[in-house]
Amino acid sequence: MTLSGSPPRESLRDVIARHGLDARKSLGQHFLLDPGITARIAGMAGRLDGVNVVEVGPGPGGLTRALLNTPAASLTVVEVDARAIVIMNELAASYPWRLHVVEADAMRRDLTTLCPAPRQIVANLPYNVGTPMLIGWLRQASQWARLTLMFQLEVAERICATPDSDHYGRLAVLSQWVARCGIVMIIPPGAFSPPPKVQSAVVNLIPHAQQPAPALFRAMEQVTAAAFGQRRKMLRGALRGIGGEALLEAAGIAGNRRAETLDIADFDRLAHAHLGRQSSAS
Repeated sequence: MTLSGSPPRESLRDVIARHGLDARKSLGQHFLLDPGITARIAGMAGRLDGVNVVEVGPGPGGLTRALLNTPAASLTVVEVDARAIVIMNELAASYPWRLHVVEADAMRRDLTTLCPAPRQIVANLPYNVGTPMLIGWLRQASQWARLTLMFQLEVAERICATPDSDHYGRLAVLSQWVARCGIVMIIPPGAFSPPPKVQSAVVNLIPHAQQPAPALFRAMEQVTAAAFGQRRKMLRGALRGIGGEALLEAAGIAGNRRAETLDIADFDRLAHAHLGRQSSAS
């Protein structure tokens, strides 16, 4: 089963040439044109039957086309580049009632308001804003069934890193605290136009059934910012500004440990302890 509509006959390269859509470094754009790869990425999103999908930064529409060839209930694309909006509107004319085009900065828009649940995000994210976008979506993880996102490989490794590894840090803790994370595909630079200088990777994030309340998530953000802000320091020093030894004692964690040695459960206890201290002080 596929979304109703007429698949475009014009190649992506021809569309790009006709519209003069050059990739702009200021927008972090690298266009993915290989239909085989975009189809694989769409497949990595799992079963999309009845799901409303949001795509951020569709550009000329390579991944968009692949997503339109799935049984997703609807596809909403969010694009800030007015040149790409013209291309998306052309495509939407072939998929009435199925493809919705929103001209907006996804950093400033609550994407959960664009379609009803169940909803997923599938996106080749602009390299320059991928991390802050992800953190914003992690704050509202309960609203998403899954996030299938492409990042620079180094960022993907940071999301999925384990304790005591080089890439383990704040992004890993926040991501794995609210979702099951895994790298599902690595994409070489040559697959893009223009080719980036680094490899890219697709990460699947599947939110846990139980999600932290907003106040607890804010507490975790504060704890991880302090703990990893001075990662060479022992935790008693790194966390001094938010409770130090008292906070560590409440969480049952030795003050001579360093942030990169703590697992997600350790940070969860710290976040609960920090929130408890905040509540007691207010």
